[in-house]
Amino acid sequence: MNRKKENFKTTLTLQAEEKKVYDGLTKSISEWWSEMFEGTAEQPGQTFTIRFGSQVFKTMLVEELLSGKKVVWRVIDALIDLPDLANKTEWINTHMIWDISGTANSTVLQLTHVGLNLDMECYHVCVAGWQSFLYSFEKFVTTGLGTPFRLSDTS
Repeated sequence: MNRKKENFKTTLTLQAEEKKVYDGLTKSISEWWSEMFEGTAEQPGQTFTIRFGSQVFKTMLVEELLSGKKVVWRVIDALIDLPDLANKTEWINTHMIWDISGTANSTVLQLTHVGLNLDMECYHVCVAGWQSFLYSFEKFVTTGLGTPFRLSDTS
């Protein structure tokens, strides 16, 4: 099997209800990912942009929503303007698939970032970013207070 083509995938077990997890991915993105949030993510066809200062942004199209069960975003525009990256737009046309399933006392959230694999120049930086923001997501859905990117983080 060619490991290089494997998409980034991670699973979180959260002490939160499925609805809280789903709402975090549709209504509360600015509470855990980036306070620099524009747009809406509550209906298929809507778009939103998250920014991380002036050098990094991602614009997502909400492709699929299955209430309490699944969220799919496609990146329609992106810039990761970091000095070490030659390809600063490689997130474009990648997909984030969020699968949500409940157990008796917790919710399992699986993120598959289709297209984010070892062939991508930003792979290690991007995976570290996901790990940080998924930690923030977990804090948000369990305590109500995440640690999203704030513009003051860059000063």
